[in-house]
Amino acid sequence: MPTTVTIEEVPVPDRESGPYALACGPDGALWCTLVHAGRIGRLSLPGREFTSHVLDTEAAGPTVITAGPDGALWFSRTHDHRIGRIEVDGRATGFALPTPDAAPYGITAGPDGALWFTETTADRIGRITTSGEVTEFPLPVTGAFPSVITAGPDGALWCALNQADAVARITTAGEITLVPLPTKGAAPVGIAADPHGDALWLTEIGAGALARVSTSGQVTEHPLPDAASRPHAVIVDAGGACWFTEWGAGRVGRLAADGTLTEHDLPDPSCEPHGLVQGPDGAIWTALETGALARITEHPPE
Repeated sequence: MPTTVTIEEVPVPDRESGPYALACGPDGALWCTLVHAGRIGRLSLPGREFTSHVLDTEAAGPTVITAGPDGALWFSRTHDHRIGRIEVDGRATGFALPTPDAAPYGITAGPDGALWFTETTADRIGRITTSGEVTEFPLPVTGAFPSVITAGPDGALWCALNQADAVARITTAGEITLVPLPTKGAAPVGIAADPHGDALWLTEIGAGALARVSTSGQVTEHPLPDAASRPHAVIVDAGGACWFTEWGAGRVGRLAADGTLTEHDLPDPSCEPHGLVQGPDGAIWTALETGALARITEHPPE
């Protein structure tokens, strides 16, 4: 018998708040950004009690969130051009950036104990220490729209350059090299390190494909059956499978290590799935911008 999948929706209290991205907190809970409400949400597990914490302005536009090395959650405040930090008790602070109107988006913990982030409209990669000191590194290309960023398996940071059809590698010393993608208009957004090999996976939202990029710069693209599905976020689970959201089709997909592709329809095809994470419960969770979190559980054959 094949593996079956169960999908459960967990609505958030304010369906207009816009759940956007997810991260596992050091407290064993799921944390999410609520982009339209200017809040950060927390879902306890296994109890599934949802609480949210206000920021200093509803216009913050929190997008991507990640666990920091200091026991707090860090997130990009894309709309008011700041980096946010929230402790597990709900106390939040914000840090201004040197470059105005930089629109930070992707953020990740780096191997150097700092947080690294992208500045989508400023063509820069930023670094912020846990005490709030910011350093910016200009990209060697303009109009690149750097999107999601992740720590790679090689000790460097890697990020998707959405409008440059490329991936950037940046060392902790700030040295940047570019890896072009074969497909024009690929428009990469999501990127995730493969913990089982020297490679990264990314979503090509413009081409309707996934791509695997080795740390040596070799690119292999995997077109999806639906070229208009607009894959957005991507993670690699503990077993080595690549999970991704299909924002344009209301689906979550899985590409197994052996190349087997499966796609799962979410309950509402217009639910706008964005970020996803493997939760502390082992399930895959995704944020639905229409007002819920979805839990995807695999049931192997008996």
